[in-house]
Amino acid sequence: MRDHDNKDAPILTIDNLSVAFGANSPAVRNVSLDIRAGETVALVGESGSGKSVTALSTVKLLPDSAHITGSVNYRGTEMIGADQKTLRRVRGNDISFVFQEPMTSLNPLHTLEKQIGESIALHSGLTGAAARARIIDLLNKVGIRDPEGRLGNYPHQFSGGQRQRIMIAMALANGPDLLIADEPTTAVDVTIQAQILELLAGLQKSEGMGLLFITHDLAIVRKIADRVNVMQGGEIVESGPAAKVFANPRHPYTQKLLAAEPRGRPDPVPKGSKLLLKTENLRVWFPVRRGIFRKTIGHIKAVNDATFEIGESETIGIVGESGSGKTTLALGVMRLLSSEGRIEFLGQDVHGLRNRHLKPLRKDMQMVFQDPYGSLSPRLTIEQIVAEGLEVQGVHKGDAMRRMVADILTEVGLDASMLNRYPHEFSGGQRQRIAIARAMVLKPRLVVLDEPTSALDMTVQVQIVDLLRDLQNKYKLAYLFISHDLKVVRALSHKVLVMKDGDIVEQGVGDKVFDHPETDYTKRLMKAAFDLSDV
Repeated sequence: MRDHDNKDAPILTIDNLSVAFGANSPAVRNVSLDIRAGETVALVGESGSGKSVTALSTVKLLPDSAHITGSVNYRGTEMIGADQKTLRRVRGNDISFVFQEPMTSLNPLHTLEKQIGESIALHSGLTGAAARARIIDLLNKVGIRDPEGRLGNYPHQFSGGQRQRIMIAMALANGPDLLIADEPTTAVDVTIQAQILELLAGLQKSEGMGLLFITHDLAIVRKIADRVNVMQGGEIVESGPAAKVFANPRHPYTQKLLAAEPRGRPDPVPKGSKLLLKTENLRVWFPVRRGIFRKTIGHIKAVNDATFEIGESETIGIVGESGSGKTTLALGVMRLLSSEGRIEFLGQDVHGLRNRHLKPLRKDMQMVFQDPYGSLSPRLTIEQIVAEGLEVQGVHKGDAMRRMVADILTEVGLDASMLNRYPHEFSGGQRQRIAIARAMVLKPRLVVLDEPTSALDMTVQVQIVDLLRDLQNKYKLAYLFISHDLKVVRALSHKVLVMKDGDIVEQGVGDKVFDHPETDYTKRLMKAAFDLSDV
């Protein structure tokens, strides 16, 4: 039974909470905070600081190996040590979660109606027409268009932003008192991020919920939080009203987080720099086939008539929302996807080259992917991962190859003694440095960077941006830099391409595009990115 008699009493009070796993040092130490109805409390810190462990402790969603001490009190009910009946009543009913990656939280085999309906049936007992009406109402609330027509769709049929909206609808299904949002905007575009934040704020106001918002992005906290708790090493090192913490941060770690934003501009491109890559009317269309004979009935037009050029020591930022064609354009340029049009690299038309003729050019065009967790093989040592390209190209063998790997690891800021370790032994930022080393070991001329900082903490983002600048200046590298983080793009890019629905809708010198965007779409992107950080 919910006790709402005292409107000023906290919904949730965490007192002296500590969490340890096995014999390891505590992941959370002596954490205390509270949340009231209609209030947004932010829990801020870098990866491994204990934010998510604290949140999961509230309703005992941690594994059995977790040793939890202290108190978590939900409206007079103690959750630490509570029986399963109490935990089931509170989970998803009174306290709901929205997690970071909706594709891992949604069942790919179940329709939208079945997934939301399951939660409603479990907690509210609604089924049939009543449940269906409730689902449609929830989807309307979170901004899913034509909800009646989409009830039979599966998660893969929705965009990233739509999937996050569906997760929010599921969390709201049973009218919770408290919504815990764990990095709900990390993997989405700036425009979608702004929409999700606006949606959460509106729903919180209309539903009267408390909101615990977990993030590493202080720009978001500045936008939505009433109070802030900053975590480092499992402890809350600073807390207080958001305005006060931002205006006068007292703890050095808070000051460090607030200062952790990519700044400055790239060094000017040297005069007389050599042209490396030129595309003319590059097109990547995917055929849509139907019937027994797989007849082509149409095309998915992923990239249309892309024309641009890039030279030594130059960075072109490619921006746009998910599905705009950014990555497809890069994969087409790299000849990793079939395309039409002209691709000229180092003065040679590479569009029609067969693989055996293209192979020698591969060492001059390399790629760094978004997710350093997924792009590094867990079965290979760091030496094997970085040396793979050298082996394929037959550049070096034996001790000479090992020296090259050790040298490039040192150059990207890692210790050469780490050669025999495996990816799981490194942090996210270190893994991205390894991915950069793998690309750089071949001494390429052009590097495609596909969202290389989006999965990283803010302080690590700054380090990676500085590293990329240093490597570019030293080796005259050209970068195609794909990102939805426009602050990072501005810090690195000489020119910017803006993509929408497969088209380059605007391109030009970076500062001109950022300061004086010409198209309505570019203006909308800039407003979403910089209004968010400047609030």
